[in-house]
Amino acid sequence: MRTFEEILEIAAERKGGREAVLADMPEVKSADALAAIPDDRWLARMAQGIFSAGLNWKVVENKWPGIEEAFHHFDTARVAHMSEDWFDELIADTRIVRSPPKVRAIQQNAVMIREIAEKHGSFGRFVGDWPTEDFAGLLQWLQKEGSRLGGSGGAYMLRMMGRDSYILSGSVVARLSAEGVVDKAPSSKKAWAAVQEAFNTWRQESGQSLTAISRVLAQSIDG
Repeated sequence: MRTFEEILEIAAERKGGREAVLADMPEVKSADALAAIPDDRWLARMAQGIFSAGLNWKVVENKWPGIEEAFHHFDTARVAHMSEDWFDELIADTRIVRSPPKVRAIQQNAVMIREIAEKHGSFGRFVGDWPTEDFAGLLQWLQKEGSRLGGSGGAYMLRMMGRDSYILSGSVVARLSAEGVVDKAPSSKKAWAAVQEAFNTWRQESGQSLTAISRVLAQSIDG
C-alpha cells in the first residue's frame, strides 16, 4: 500500500499541484459543533438525500421550500408520530416528491433520531462522539438502524453535516483497489475493517482528516 504522501503526489500530478488538490476541502466540524446541530436539521438532511435518490438533485432543490413546509420543518416529534391521514395527505401533496416508500423512510428516521436523542442528548452528539477510528462502524450502523441510509447515502449525509468522513465513490474504491485494500466496494465485515485500517494508517501518517484523505484518493484516479 502506498503512503498517503505518495498518493498525494499522484493526485498533484493529475490536478496541477498539491495546493490544487487540497483546496476547497469540505468543513469538518468538532464533536461539540455537531452536537449543537438541532435534530430537525439532521432529519432534513436525511430527507434531502432520500428524496434526491434517482432524481436530478435540482428537482429536490427547487421543491425544497415546499418540502420543508409540508413536513413542518422536520419537527422530529411530529414526523415520528405521523398519522395515516397525514401520510396520505403528503402522498397527494404536489410540494414534495410523492413517493410513499421515501415518505415512510423519513418517518422511520425521525423515530430513530428521537430514540438516539433520548439516550445521548441529541443525534448530533451521538454522531460527533462516534470514534473517527471506527467511521466504518458508523456507516454500518446507519445502514442497519436507519432507513435508506445505506450505500453512499449515509456517508454523503454525514459529509454535508460536517462530520469527518470518507465517501466510497467509484474513484475512492478504485484507489483502494489499486492499493490492494479491497477489490470492490466493501460489503463484508472483513472488507469494511480493511478499508478502515487503510484510512487509519493514512491518517496517522499525514495528520489529515478522513475527509481530506478521501478527497485526495478520489483525485488520484483518472476519470
